[in-house]
Amino acid sequence: MDDWSSVRFCDVVNLILSGVLFFSPWLFDLSSGAPWQTASIVGIVIAVMSIAALAAFAIWEEWFILIAGLALIVSPWLLGFQNSDAMSIDVVIGVIVAALAAFEVWLARDPEPWITAGQ
Repeated sequence: MDDWSSVRFCDVVNLILSGVLFFSPWLFDLSSGAPWQTASIVGIVIAVMSIAALAAFAIWEEWFILIAGLALIVSPWLLGFQNSDAMSIDVVIGVIVAALAAFEVWLARDPEPWITAGQ
């Protein structure tokens, strides 16, 4: 599997996870308020960025998805719903999304940045 197919696979998985996140208030009967809003907003952001990355890859999209994943991880503690099912959902999806985005950033790096012209 070459790098570009790995990147596309990661973007498709992030798109699927964003759909699960967006529909998680209904799927898992989450309470309204901060858990509901977090799942909806971050789910839409990840979906839009994943679709954009599938259409035309740019490294900034992956950094944006990485930040969204990290924000999703810390949101239960920042917004006060740390002892709920929503926390588990947000943290698990956030870790997976952030890990996939970090992997994509790693794949897009310059493979040999330390080679100089004299070598």
